[in-house]
Amino acid sequence: MNMSKTDLSELLRTERIAVETLYRAFSEKNPDLVDTVLAPSWEDIPLAPGQEPGPAGIKPIIRMVTAAFPDMQLTIHDMLQEPGKIGVRAEISGTHLGDLFGIAPTGKKVSFRLHEFHTVANGLLTTTWHMEDWFGLFMQLGHFPPQG
Repeated sequence: MNMSKTDLSELLRTERIAVETLYRAFSEKNPDLVDTVLAPSWEDIPLAPGQEPGPAGIKPIIRMVTAAFPDMQLTIHDMLQEPGKIGVRAEISGTHLGDLFGIAPTGKKVSFRLHEFHTVANGLLTTTWHMEDWFGLFMQLGHFPPQG
């Protein structure tokens, strides 16, 4: 990639804003924000239980998580970036006051970590590989999702 420092700086800023906007969709409880930053063919790997592929598939997940944790705080601890790739270490905390994957509200204050790697092209996220600490969250809640 042969570009000026200014062009590279602008590219990195644009890509970082796209990734931050995905997280803002959660923290601002506004699933439609993803329409501005996810490519139509965006891949979310792995899909959550019952999640449809593509940008439309993440919207019900955002609604479920923000309803389950109405006081949710999403904190980005680290972002590592090179052109076209961004790694994120973040944490979600909040009070479990709504259904989450079939787990009834417990009223417990919890936090769980996220580790995600995004590819970005033309200012849009094309792929997200992620690993959330669901096991740690379910242990804090004292419940696991019902089977089946």
